[in-house]
Amino acid sequence: MNAPPSPGRGPLRFGWPQRVFSQVLLMQLAIITGVTVLVTGLFLAPLSAQLDDQAMRRALAIAQSTAAQPGIIEGLSTTEPSERGRVQRTAERVRRATGAEYVVVMDRRGVRWSHPEARRIGEVVSTDPSDALRGREVMEIDSGTLGRSARGKVPLFGPSGEVVGAVSVGIEYDSVRSRLLGAIPGLLAYAGTALAVGALAAYLISRRLQRQTHDLAFSDISALLTEREAMLHGIREGVVALDGTGRIRLLNDEAQRLLGLGPEAAGRPLDEVLDGGRTADVLAGRVAGDDLLAVRGSRVLLANRMSTDDGGAVVTLRDRTELERLGRELDSTTGLIDALRAQDHEHANRLHTLLGLLELEMHEDAMEFVTEVVGVHRATAEQVTEKVRDPLLAALLVGKTTVAAERGVSLRVAPGTLLPDRVIDPRGLVTVVGNLVDNATDAAAGSDGARIEVGLRVEGRTVVLRVHDSGPGIPPEWHASIFTEGWSTKDVPAHGKRGLGLALVRRLAERQGGSVTVSGPEEGGAVFTVVLPEALAEPEPEPTAPGATARTATTGENR
Repeated sequence: MNAPPSPGRGPLRFGWPQRVFSQVLLMQLAIITGVTVLVTGLFLAPLSAQLDDQAMRRALAIAQSTAAQPGIIEGLSTTEPSERGRVQRTAERVRRATGAEYVVVMDRRGVRWSHPEARRIGEVVSTDPSDALRGREVMEIDSGTLGRSARGKVPLFGPSGEVVGAVSVGIEYDSVRSRLLGAIPGLLAYAGTALAVGALAAYLISRRLQRQTHDLAFSDISALLTEREAMLHGIREGVVALDGTGRIRLLNDEAQRLLGLGPEAAGRPLDEVLDGGRTADVLAGRVAGDDLLAVRGSRVLLANRMSTDDGGAVVTLRDRTELERLGRELDSTTGLIDALRAQDHEHANRLHTLLGLLELEMHEDAMEFVTEVVGVHRATAEQVTEKVRDPLLAALLVGKTTVAAERGVSLRVAPGTLLPDRVIDPRGLVTVVGNLVDNATDAAAGSDGARIEVGLRVEGRTVVLRVHDSGPGIPPEWHASIFTEGWSTKDVPAHGKRGLGLALVRRLAERQGGSVTVSGPEEGGAVFTVVLPEALAEPEPEPTAPGATARTATTGENR
């Protein structure tokens, strides 16, 4: 009794292999075998025709040389056909000398005067000799009494030029076939060698492909590619892939958004797409390090670069714009808290002083003290608002004055400052002034006669900002690098990295078509100058009072 088949087992099947190595090897072997067979067949086909042509031409040449033999034409006209005749002897001599199958001489009637078989002399030839007897040379492959042969026929011309007969020479066709068959082993040897070399090359190529694809199946590679595309375009982190020449191979959706690029950037050089700058240097690896900061437009980016085995690299980008904004707001809040704490401390001291004066019944001195304290703060606020008409910028300078005073730095508005309330981008100008004043406060704090002077000058619609501090200044060799992202002489704060303030100032200035420069005046310290073209709106025309024109005309008449 037959045992039932075990569960889980099926018949043994030989299907198409799944691995890339096996598939590529089999396909290459099939292609090489097919090409070898095709080339061999294409070579043998013309070789057979070529051997036939050579045999026919050889037969024709023998016939021509036989016709030129002395005594052939004379024997046709003076003797009778016989096996011992002159024509027979001459023809047989030529046949034996050339190895031809037969040499037949015939007269105009087609009667043989020579033949390898003597008994056939005097008979009419078995093939049509009409073309040769009409004076034309003939080459052909035909069958006669001696079998299939390659033939050549030439006419025999008499003394007066008339055709008196013909010579037919045949070469055994089996000799042509034997030459063809004799050439086949050598040809097959060459074909086999080529096939072996091709198979070895196919194996080596397949092995290399196996290593490069980690012996995966084509379906696995396709699935990995699909998963990679979904992952790259689905993550909320920018990914930029570069090749060894610095060209962009891949940009996912987030990278396009962060860098402000489109899909057409793929395949183009990185420096050409980003127009140079620090961002291009970071992505290209010309700046080394981890968590490198870069500014692209209004965005602050954090970049990390990983090199690949083929000389390229993969760069990941994270958007830190909101984090940097929150960090700066935290710094501002901390500064404001310090300012409030200082004011609270100062206010408490003043209240104690006022309380003491009142307890001592020095009422007039108390009134003078209160008037003086209120007047100082009022004078500072009035001085700023009188020269800076934009409310956001005026409030910023008043607050910065208090913070600077707490750190022992005197902040004042330069004489000649006048900024009308026509700023197009007040928030951008607040960012520029705030960053420069913060840096100036850090630089001037602790110096002799610590002071900061902020000047705002208007030239048409252009605003020129000048911030001068009494700090140690900036060496000339640093003037070109201080506006680069990540450059800083300060300690790293708790919330992140430094080196963005001056970079943002430069970006904001360049976005408006302006510039920012730094210099070191003779009196010491550092001077930052920012030029912002088209920063002010056109002034509104002054309204004309009703009846003003009429009054002017009337006045003129009275004159």
